[in-house]
Amino acid sequence: MIEEVKKKVYEILGNDNSGHGNDHISRVLRMSLKFSEKENANKEVVSLIALLHDVDDYKLVGQENSKAQTNTKRILDEVGVSKEIKEHVLSELQSIGYSNLLKGKRPKTIEGQIVSDADMCDTLGANGILRIFTYSKKNGKEFFNKNIFPIEDIDADKYTRKCADTSVCHIFEKVLRLKKFMFTSSGKEEATYREKITIDFLYHLFDEEDAKDWKEYLDNFLKEEEKCQH
Repeated sequence: MIEEVKKKVYEILGNDNSGHGNDHISRVLRMSLKFSEKENANKEVVSLIALLHDVDDYKLVGQENSKAQTNTKRILDEVGVSKEIKEHVLSELQSIGYSNLLKGKRPKTIEGQIVSDADMCDTLGANGILRIFTYSKKNGKEFFNKNIFPIEDIDADKYTRKCADTSVCHIFEKVLRLKKFMFTSSGKEEATYREKITIDFLYHLFDEEDAKDWKEYLDNFLKEEEKCQH
C-alpha cells in the first residue's frame, strides 16, 4: 500500500521545481521513519502522512484544493486505507506546514508531530539552503540584497500573502524560527544540528559580501530567538 501511495505522489510532484518535489518527499519520509524508531510511532501512519504532506500544499494547488485535501482523499480512497487511518492522516495533515504552525494549529498525535518535525528539518541545513534558492529562483527573487531586510513581525497572513523578497529574508522569516516549533526529542536534536549549518552559512555569506549590518542583524536576531525559547 505504501509503495502504491508513493507512486501516486511521485506522479503528482514529479515535475515540481519549487523545492517540494520527490527528492523532498523522499528525505522527509526517510527522516520520519528514523524519528519513528526513537519515538515508538505507527510507521504505516507516519509513512502515509510523510508521503502525502505536500500533494495539497496551497502553494502548489491553491487555497481551495488545499482546504478540500482533494489529492490526499483521492489517493487514500484509491489504495483502500481503513476509515480510521484515513481520518487520522487527514486530520494531522491539516496541522502540518509553517503557515499552519503560525496559525496556532498543532499535530495532535506522535505520528503527525514526527512528520511536522521532519518536514521542518528539511528546510534547515544544506538541503534547506538549496531548496530556498530553488524556490526563490522559480519566483524570480534574488538570493541576497543588502538593502532589503526581512519582515520582523511575521504572521500567517503575511507569510501566505507573498513570497519573501529574497532567499535570505526567507531564512529569517521562517527557517531560523523553526527550532522552537519542534515537537519530538528527535526533531529538536536534528533541528539544532541543522540550524547551526544554516547560521554558519549566513555568517560566511555576510563576511564575503562585507555586509557588517547583516552580521549585526543576525547576532541580534539569534539573541532574541534565544530569549523566546527560554
